[in-house]
Amino acid sequence: MATQVRHAAVSKEFAASRRRKLFVTWLGKGIALLILAGVSVFILFPALWMLSTSLKPDDQVALTTWIPRPVVWSNYIKAIQSIPFARYLLNTTLYALVVVFADVLSNSMVAYGFAKLRFPGRNLLFGVLLATMMIPDMVTMIPKYILFAKLHWIPSYLPLTVPHFFAGALFTFLLRQFFMGIPEEYSEAARIDGASDLWIWARVIIPLSKPALATVAIFSFEGAWNDYIGPVLYLSDNKLYTLQIGLTMFKSTSDTQWQHLMAASLLVMLPIIILFSAFQKYFVEGATVTGIKG
Repeated sequence: MATQVRHAAVSKEFAASRRRKLFVTWLGKGIALLILAGVSVFILFPALWMLSTSLKPDDQVALTTWIPRPVVWSNYIKAIQSIPFARYLLNTTLYALVVVFADVLSNSMVAYGFAKLRFPGRNLLFGVLLATMMIPDMVTMIPKYILFAKLHWIPSYLPLTVPHFFAGALFTFLLRQFFMGIPEEYSEAARIDGASDLWIWARVIIPLSKPALATVAIFSFEGAWNDYIGPVLYLSDNKLYTLQIGLTMFKSTSDTQWQHLMAASLLVMLPIIILFSAFQKYFVEGATVTGIKG
């Protein structure tokens, strides 16, 4: 009888301890969820305000109301019709796709050389490449403009796209770190079968590096899509303008159609949001794995 009583007491104590642990666990999760929700609202505040402003009638743009009355969906149509939106969208898309292709191709090849090939001065050259990240773009802006002008590349997309076919420090570093995490046995097995380094890069390394390549592609596409300084410098023909230049047409010294500007800005943001949502899995995986080895 005493043994049964002790077992019952132990069972009750175990159950109470388990309930306390569950309560603490759920309490911690609830607090974390509230904190994350608050941070999310804080981060999304500008986008929510843009959405609210884009749906306001003309007489409510300056008001601090969140819900417009009435909701004016026609602001989006007017925003598209106010500028050659379709033309600028095509220009920006083609420009961004070429930049993505160039960045992925050139940086992956250079990163493969630094990660998998052994040659004298490899680490020194890699250090020099990384040192170029310390040079601000503003310092090289005028020399590059003079160079492209002497090459008669202005106005065209050549100054905006050709430099991307020469690898940059940041993307090369990211891909090199990922490539170094790929076991050497794969490359050695391919070499035993008579494969060249180009074949190994294309058939072995690239298929195994989809997360890192997706990360580079997303960053590259976002940079080209949101680029404003480059197109302003090198594109003087209205037919070559990109969406970022088109957004400035809603602003003037006398008046700014804020509701149309916000509507157009949200439309310009939409492809980036869709791209990140579609490749979020690869992006997170690439960002997590990149940098482990080095």
